[in-house]
This record gives sequence, C-alpha cells and structure tokens, in this order.
Amino acid sequence: MPEQPYEPGGAIAGTGMGGAMDLATSEATTLERTPGGPEGTGPQQKPRSLWSDAWRDLRRNPVFIVSAIVILFLVFISLWPSAITSMSPLKCDLAKAQEGSQPGHPFGYDGQGCDVYTRTVYGTRTSVTVGVCATLGVAVLGSVLGGLAGFFGGFWDSILSRITDIFFAIPVVLGGLVLLSVVTSNTVWPVVGFIVLLGWPQIARIARGSVITAKENDYVQAARSLGAANSRILLRHIAPNAVAPVIVVATIALGTYIALEATLSFLGVGLKPPNVSWGIDISSASAYIRNAPHMLLWPAGALALTVLAFIMLGDAVRDALDPKLR
Repeated sequence: MPEQPYEPGGAIAGTGMGGAMDLATSEATTLERTPGGPEGTGPQQKPRSLWSDAWRDLRRNPVFIVSAIVILFLVFISLWPSAITSMSPLKCDLAKAQEGSQPGHPFGYDGQGCDVYTRTVYGTRTSVTVGVCATLGVAVLGSVLGGLAGFFGGFWDSILSRITDIFFAIPVVLGGLVLLSVVTSNTVWPVVGFIVLLGWPQIARIARGSVITAKENDYVQAARSLGAANSRILLRHIAPNAVAPVIVVATIALGTYIALEATLSFLGVGLKPPNVSWGIDISSASAYIRNAPHMLLWPAGALALTVLAFIMLGDAVRDALDPKLR
C-alpha cells in the first residue's frame, strides 16, 4: 500500500480495515478530549458540591431573585440614603404637619412636619444595621458554643443544654422592656446586644444538632483514624458540612430581628429620638391614624416589605440547601 502523505492540517486515524481516514485537526482534538472516547481516557467531569448545586437552584428560583433584588436595594439606600433623597430627616416644618402628598414630598408630612419619605429612607439604615449586626453576633456566638458542645459532648454539652432552656423561657419582648429600660445609651448597640443575648440559644441548638450529625460520618471517622487533631477535624471536615442549617435559620431570623427592633422602639425602650427608626415613626403616627393614615402606612409598609424579603430569602436558601427537598 502506498504510504499516506503527511498533511499539516489533518490527522490520520486507522479504520480497522487496513486503511486510513483523514481527520481535521479540530475533529481529532475533539475525539481525544471527549470523555468516554475510543480509548475511554477522556477527562471526567468533577462532581458538583452542595454549594454549587444550591447556587444553581437559587439562580433558577424566582422567589430568591425577587427577594435578593429587594434586599440589595435596601442595602444600597441604607449605605447611601442621600442618593435618593436630598432632604434631612430631622428638618421639620410645623406649618405642614400632617399634610398629605405634595410635589417633591410623595409620602406627605408627619405630626411634626417632617418629610415622611425622607424619614422612611433613613429608617432603612437603622433597621438594616440592627438586623445585620445582631444576626452576625447571634450566628457567631451560637455556632461556636453549639458546635463545641456538640463536638465534645459530655459535661459541657449538658450545661449548654440547660442554659439554652433557661433563655428559651424568657419572653423576648418582656425581657427587652426590663433590660433596655435601664440603658441610657441612645445608639443601636444596646438593642443589638440584647438581641444577641436572647437570640444565640436558637442558633446554638441548631449548630449542636448539625455537628452531632456530621461527626458520625465516615469521612470524619477516617480523619480521626489517620491522627487528625480535633481542631482540624472540626474546622476542615465538620464545620463546612454543618453550617448550612445555621445559614438558613440566621437568614430567616434577620427579618425577625428587624421586626423586634421596631417593636422595642415602638414601646419606647429601643431606639429613641433623634434617631430615625421605623418603630419610632410608627409609634408617633399611631395617634394620628384617623386623620393622617399616610404617616403610618409608609414606615409600616417598608418594615413589612423588609421582613418579608428576608423571610422569602431564607425560605429559598433552605429549599436549595436541604437535600431532602431536591
């Protein structure tokens, strides 16, 4: 048989019948790289992790998309409220008290003649700050205490369980009325500290259960048999696989903490004037609900929308991270 000429732009592949077949360079490269090719030596696709599957599901979930857009908008106006309003929330004109919507003042005025739109915008900063800081504090403290108790067990686990039972028995609103009534500071930090103080037991119990479940898995037992230290097992093997329930509960709780701050401010023990808070505005507007309902409608609507957005986000994250719902 005559020898096949060499062509730089092609490749020679045997036909299995003593002949040869010309392939283009791109076709030969594709054949070599295709998984399960003639030799079965193609690169295998890496298995997706829980987090990559969760992110894929979240991107396809309209509930997550809508809630994330709302939350991003709230975060934006809490960081830069002057981007959508040029007025000061403390600038008031008693001559315009309780007046309705006007050009340049779409939400009208409150009982002191302050612009309701501006106060609603600036109230977002307080609510988001309290919600985010309280959630971070609760998540960190509860995860550390619950994770250590679930990992080591024994005496400290029993002590933590009894302490959490005591905290669960304290009514949240009543505890806030008692504890915050003696605080003289007029910042958000006493409210954040109170929420962390009464909120960590819930996260601790969730983290404890997740760690107890994760430490019984085979990969943890294998790491332990190979001589891995407790710190490495806890941080490298258990924590990444036990953090999902904590994230879900913390995301839902963030909206609850925002509502709790508004409730405490409404009762007069949370934030106080001259701070701007939706709870303060709702409390002030409650006396004028018949004559000027717009004073109550807008801050209450903003509060309800914010809480709903975080609860919807938490539900979407739960559905994406729970393998039983796939």
